[in-house]
Amino acid sequence: MLKYVTRRLLYTAILLLIVSFTIFYIFDLIPVDPARLICSKQCTPDLVEANRHRLGLDVSVLEQWWRFIQGLFQGRTYGEGGVEDIYCGAPSFGYSFNRHECVSTIIADVFPTTLSLTIGAFVLWLSVGVSLGVLAARKKGKFADRASNVFVLVGTSLPTFITGILVVLFIVLKFHLVNPLELGDWKNPITDPIGWLRTFFFPCATLALAYAATYTRFTRSNVLEISSEDYIRTARAKGLSEKVILRKHTLRAALAPIVTIAGLDFAGLLGGAIITEGIFGLSGLGKLSLKAVLETYDLPIIVATTLVGSAFVVIMNLIVDVAYAYLDPRVRT
Repeated sequence: MLKYVTRRLLYTAILLLIVSFTIFYIFDLIPVDPARLICSKQCTPDLVEANRHRLGLDVSVLEQWWRFIQGLFQGRTYGEGGVEDIYCGAPSFGYSFNRHECVSTIIADVFPTTLSLTIGAFVLWLSVGVSLGVLAARKKGKFADRASNVFVLVGTSLPTFITGILVVLFIVLKFHLVNPLELGDWKNPITDPIGWLRTFFFPCATLALAYAATYTRFTRSNVLEISSEDYIRTARAKGLSEKVILRKHTLRAALAPIVTIAGLDFAGLLGGAIITEGIFGLSGLGKLSLKAVLETYDLPIIVATTLVGSAFVVIMNLIVDVAYAYLDPRVRT
C-alpha cells in the first residue's frame, strides 16, 4: 500500500506541473492584452510596456510559469527593486493591480465560503443519497422504493437555479426562517456552528438536491447488482445476518465506484458553485472568478482560480485512488 501511495504522489506532482504550465500557455494564446486593460484613459505605449513588466508578461511563457512556481514556495516581489515594490508572501498566486492586493489574500478571503458550502453540500448529498439508495434496494418494489424514485425524478429534473429560487421564495421568505440579509454572511462553523447552520443550510441543501438524487439512483443499482453476486449468496448460506452481509460485504463493494464519482464531484464544486453563490449572495471562489472574467479581465485572479480549481481535481483524484485501493485491494496491483 505504501508503494502504491508513493507512486501516486509522484504522478500527482508531475500532473500538477503539467496542468499549471498548460494553463499559462493557454492564457498566453488568448488575443487580449491585460497590460492595456489596466491602463487609464491616458494610456501610452510606454505605460502599456510598464504594465506588462509589472504583470511579468514581458518574458516568455516558460519564464512566467517558472516565476510562478518559485513564488508558490518562496514568495514573489513585483517591481524593479525600488521603494514601491510589492511583496506577496508564499504561496504567491500573483498580484492584482486592479484590486491592489495579492491574489493569495483575495482567494483566502473568499475560499472559506466556497469550502464550507461545498463540504456542507457534500455531507448532505452523500448521507441522503447513499442512505436512500440502500433503503430503496433493500425495500425493492415497496413504498420506500417508489418514494425514492419520486425523489430521484424531482431532484434530477429541477435545475439548481430553480431550486434555489424556490427555496428563497417559499422557505426563507414565506416562513421567515432566516433573515434574507444574513444569507450572504459567512459564519465560522467552528466558532459559531449555529450561525453557520442558519445561513448555510439552505444553500447547501439547494446544491445537494440534484447530487443526492443521482447518488440515490446510483447506490440503489449498485447494491442490487452486488446483492446478486455469488459470494453474497454464499454468505447467506453460511447463516450470516442481513445486517452483517450489508455492512461487511455489500456496501464495501457497492461504495467503491461511488467514492470515485463523489471525489470528482466534490473537487468540481470547490472550483466554484457559481449559480448557488449567485442566488444566495455568497462571495465565494466561483463569484470571484466570474467577476474577474466578465468585468475586469483580471488575469492574475483568472489564472489563480483556474489553477486552484484544477489542483483540487487532481488532488481529489489522488485521494479517490487511495480510497479505492483501500476498498478494493486488487487496484494496488
